[in-house]
Amino acid sequence: MDTILNLLIAGLSFFAGAKLLRGVTIKDFVQCIIVAIVVAVLDLTLGTVLKIVTLGILSLSIFNWLLNAIIIQVADWFLPGFKVDNFWWALGLAAIVCIASGIFSSII
Repeated sequence: MDTILNLLIAGLSFFAGAKLLRGVTIKDFVQCIIVAIVVAVLDLTLGTVLKIVTLGILSLSIFNWLLNAIIIQVADWFLPGFKVDNFWWALGLAAIVCIASGIFSSII
């Protein structure tokens, strides 16, 4: 049940990010849930590999923010209904998703 709730919170966070940033386009809320699932899977696979490869820099939380932006860019490449114009928009979306997920998780 926690996994489903976390995916809904992440989907809601992506939806909020798409509404706040003009460089990010997501078709609808169902697409936001799909983006949240793809980003979670990419974080478990690609994110883990990137964190292992860059083990020396891992202590910096700003590096994790950059990794999340890279994962969002990879998800953009995979999903046709999800469009991020460039890396800077992905960086902004990563920040908004992190902040919004924290706010929504604390409310729920």
